[in-house]
Amino acid sequence: MDKILEDEFHQRLSQVIAGLPERERMVMSLYYDTEMNLKEVGLLMEVSESRISQLLSQAQLRLRAQIND
Repeated sequence: MDKILEDEFHQRLSQVIAGLPERERMVMSLYYDTEMNLKEVGLLMEVSESRISQLLSQAQLRLRAQIND
């Protein structure tokens, strides 16, 4: 039963991530998948580290809101 719930959660998480705005998706991917730090992501995307932090926080809030629905 736990495996089924975990699979459903991962499927839902993938759907929600796919629905994020492109920049937020990119920040999440670079930060979590490639394990770049905020400064590195900022340099790559040519924005400040602070802006990357904002985008990451915004994406996380969207994910939480969607997952909790």
